[in-house]
Amino acid sequence: MGAGRSGSTILGVTLGNCEGVFFAGELDKWLARSGVPQLEDPERTSFWSGVHEHVDGEDLFGYAAQRSLERSSAVFRIRAWRDRGRLRSRYRQISQELYRAIADETGSDCLVDTSHYPLRARELQALSGIDLYLLFLARDPQSVVASLNRRDVVERRFDAPTANAYLWLTHLVSLFVFSRHRHDRRLFVRYEDFIARPEIVLRQILDLIDSPAAIPDLQALRTGPAFQGNRLLRSDVLALKGAADRQAHPSRLTKLLQLPWSIVFSRLSLRGT
Repeated sequence: MGAGRSGSTILGVTLGNCEGVFFAGELDKWLARSGVPQLEDPERTSFWSGVHEHVDGEDLFGYAAQRSLERSSAVFRIRAWRDRGRLRSRYRQISQELYRAIADETGSDCLVDTSHYPLRARELQALSGIDLYLLFLARDPQSVVASLNRRDVVERRFDAPTANAYLWLTHLVSLFVFSRHRHDRRLFVRYEDFIARPEIVLRQILDLIDSPAAIPDLQALRTGPAFQGNRLLRSDVLALKGAADRQAHPSRLTKLLQLPWSIVFSRLSLRGT
């Protein structure tokens, strides 16, 4: 849970290499893409076709649920408020069926969903058929803002003011959802800490879910058949880098606008949860 471009895909891939854990990718896209994964290699296509056979979600295919129930911007759209009540019950039912189908297909005890929308996490809190653990993932805002303005990615670009507004909204909603989740089932994670000390952060996460799994080989991480994520999924095997990227020319605007969040996140780091 947290802002896009914060490193959720590489964290998910790494967790997915731990015994008993399956990295499913961004499952918010399952309805939006009508159950068809982002990449259509044989292994991925076969896996998600098998999942699709056990989930009756065709009546909600499309972007309606994502726009009304998941995206943080839905809080500003009057139409989303009207649609929310109509879609919520069926949306939750399909979400639970989807998790169950993936668990049955993989035999895994734990699924990692890197959808990262905080309002999606809020909906999942209501599901009785899963034990929900939340990881609030935050990255240096300079890196996030720079990534949101990149020209070499397919996703929509944002200028610095818009990207900063997006970070503010996402962090605000994430903090609201996170603070209302059970203390023993939530963890705040800094992307930079994960990259610098992956073994320690991974052990914290695995301990949170009471998993005795060993730390995987961080230089040979298999990406697996995740439904959707960033460009890392185009590689079969990844190696975790030892240091986070730093911006050569940090933005003063971003530093000033995100200063309050640096204070909030420092307090979350001190408390651990």
